[in-house]
Amino acid sequence: MTQSEKASSAIRMQVLIVDDSALIRLYFRQALEGAGFEVEQAINGIEAMEKVLAEMFDLAIVDVNMPKMDGLSFIRKLRRNGSDVAALPILMVTTEAGQKDIEEARAAGANFYLVKPISETDLVRYVAALAGVGA
Repeated sequence: MTQSEKASSAIRMQVLIVDDSALIRLYFRQALEGAGFEVEQAINGIEAMEKVLAEMFDLAIVDVNMPKMDGLSFIRKLRRNGSDVAALPILMVTTEAGQKDIEEARAAGANFYLVKPISETDLVRYVAALAGVGA
């Protein structure tokens, strides 16, 4: 069974995409919806925090560099939250591939770190792994 089939056959997983680029959000949304995930979007960390406090998500894909509240600040704030949302799995995405960047994301609480550009196959594979519907 492929990752896409596993995601489609499982309970619909809710994914929050947090990126200020409309093009990236569209690309990620199309890839994930095509694999059977349900997708919600936010354009920055402030909007993302409002959404995770109001709705249940199985994981979030978060860009590092965004206006108003960047991805690292969002993750730090999320991890300090005393409720169940603090454990939300996070897939951090960015164009920055340095070891320092990766370490900073992990220290903030990111579960995975992928460097853009990201193929649809890799995106779905990592999201499925974090969502527990595939490895």
